[in-house]
Amino acid sequence: MLGYVLKRILMTVPVMLVVALFVFLLLRLAPGDPAAVIAGDYATAEDVARIREQLGLSDPIVVQFFRWVAQLMQGDLGTSIFSNKPVVELIAQRIEPTMLLALTTILFSIAVAVPLGTLAAFRAGSWVDRVVMLFSVGGFSVPVFVLGYILIYVFALNLHVLPVQGYRSPFEDGLIPFLRHITLPTVTLSVIFIALIARMTRASVIEVLEEDYIRTARAKGQSEFKVLMRHALRNAAVPIVTVIGIGIALLIGGVVVTESVYNIPGLGRLVLDAVLARDYPIIQGLILFFSFLYILLNLLIDLTYTFLDPRIRY
Repeated sequence: MLGYVLKRILMTVPVMLVVALFVFLLLRLAPGDPAAVIAGDYATAEDVARIREQLGLSDPIVVQFFRWVAQLMQGDLGTSIFSNKPVVELIAQRIEPTMLLALTTILFSIAVAVPLGTLAAFRAGSWVDRVVMLFSVGGFSVPVFVLGYILIYVFALNLHVLPVQGYRSPFEDGLIPFLRHITLPTVTLSVIFIALIARMTRASVIEVLEEDYIRTARAKGQSEFKVLMRHALRNAAVPIVTVIGIGIALLIGGVVVTESVYNIPGLGRLVLDAVLARDYPIIQGLILFFSFLYILLNLLIDLTYTFLDPRIRY
């Protein structure tokens, strides 16, 4: 196990290098000049050239890349062009809302989707199954920002039960204000995640329910609830956990949109502001950060396989 973990951690190094090279070239080859953006509309060509020299953008692209990689090796993600703050410091300032939104979304999605998918599998072909599948199709079909504005209109503007936008920290403002502000973003971001997990749970449980050991368990007189929870759901857990890991990529993309809709000062808003301002260091740093986080979470999910299925060994 330890050897496998070390091997997977070492494998992240070339993956991160490829991601770094791709991100660097993508941003440098994209049209637009950050020096011109910083200089403003009334700047002269000399002003733009001076800013490009200060930022090191006049150097050959190879020199710029290896200079950036050397900074990364020292844990330095660079300095924001506009705020002149270290990218690591900006990430540290914005990481709490994003991580808490992602955590509440994952927990809420699993708590809703797994029982729904299991119930749909147990009642396959019934109206319950059709309602769950209809919800799954709807969850995939409705864009996150559209659902967000619908929930704001209903629960914030008409019913006045939840705030429209904003964020409150549970560590500074208390748990209740935090829950009131995080509820709508969590529900908005969870719908597509619930649709994905519920469909996979249904398919996996249906397949397991046709196995011989399920018939044996029923023949021994075990209750349907016990058969479903102890034998069916447990043996269907590996593909369900796999799709949860795959869904984290959807979650990262959805966070950017959700934080913009609900005006949450997290990493998603930071990404959007950096892209609009062409702030290269922030964009590069955040993509690397999210890539590393995605690889790490998938490693943890791979390790959970050994606990869910004793036959799996690394």
